[in-house]
Amino acid sequence: MTLRSLQHALAEFAADREWQPFHTPKNLAMALAGESGELLEIFQWLTPEQSAQVMQNSERSQHVREEMADVLAYLLRLADVLDVDLEQALADKIEKNRRKYPVHLARGNADKYTQLGG
Repeated sequence: MTLRSLQHALAEFAADREWQPFHTPKNLAMALAGESGELLEIFQWLTPEQSAQVMQNSERSQHVREEMADVLAYLLRLADVLDVDLEQALADKIEKNRRKYPVHLARGNADKYTQLGG
């Protein structure tokens, strides 16, 4: 499925339930933040090692997949409502970051760009 087809399916799902009045940018952004928080909650008290192994537990991995799907669903709905082409937005952001974080300054370095001397 493409992002557009997923957006269409979500829009149809919302329309069938007459949810469009509730799918304002503010509400969708808040729902997206809430679902992101639910995803974060899964990892909250895990060690880095435990977090790297989270998908090896079938119950926890299902929970992770469901929360990631919720995050994606709200992001897609928000992009649809705001008429944002997410594929183009991401391509533009990758290019911007390519310029902002040149390989010779950023390779193996987790510091923010402003700390890299740029």
